[in-house]
Amino acid sequence: MAQNEPRRTRPVLLRVAAVAVLSAIWQALVLAEFWPPVVLPGPAQVWDQLLAASDSGNGQGGYAGSTVAERLGVSLRRVGLGSAYGVLVGVVLGLVMGLAPLVRAVAEPFVTFLRALPPLAYLSLLVIWFGIDEEPKVYLLVVAAFPPVAVATAAAVTGVNRQYVEAARALGAGRAGVLASVVLPASAPEILTGVRLAVGVAYSSVVAAETVNGADGIGGMVLNAQRYNQTSVVLLGLVVIGLTGLLIDTAILALQRAVSPWRGRA
Repeated sequence: MAQNEPRRTRPVLLRVAAVAVLSAIWQALVLAEFWPPVVLPGPAQVWDQLLAASDSGNGQGGYAGSTVAERLGVSLRRVGLGSAYGVLVGVVLGLVMGLAPLVRAVAEPFVTFLRALPPLAYLSLLVIWFGIDEEPKVYLLVVAAFPPVAVATAAAVTGVNRQYVEAARALGAGRAGVLASVVLPASAPEILTGVRLAVGVAYSSVVAAETVNGADGIGGMVLNAQRYNQTSVVLLGLVVIGLTGLLIDTAILALQRAVSPWRGRA
């Protein structure tokens, strides 16, 4: 057990080291004065902006009426809803595509078409259909999230060893039993890889989703700061989005290792 501890902590230490190196490069560029502070503020300025934007009693309610934590909570709720619905649609569609070749032949071009579209390409259409409230933002993330999951699930299902399926059937398992006891467990690692990609796409799309009446989110803060050339606020928003995205990705990786501890050891 003690020998496994360094293996578990090494990726975390490497990520922390990578963040430290990037911060040092950032500070070095600021000290070298390649660009004026209004274009590239230093880490200290961004930190001061974080403290100011997190103080609800600073006279502005944080930043433009909401603190960073409140804005992040709104954006994470949107990402969570969009990702959850997108994963559900993607897993169901992927299972059907993997189990029914005819459905796969019909649905695969449609899924590939959607996966190739950038989120902003269909945001305007969603606004026309559903208005400017929460619906188009969540639907945008759903449409962005489900194609990677559907593709990964379909590929995982078609790659399941047929001998395992036949063995389950020989033991008396029906279709539902084979799906639950063989297909889904064998496909879980690849499905989680698709989920990881889907959540990343959804999170990177949240700024686009919040361009429409989304001033209460972290993306709305970034867009508002961009209008007034508040570079330190823009960088703060990007850092918050990046770090929380990194934490979410780490959590999904941990779940993937728990579901398939044998991966990478063969």
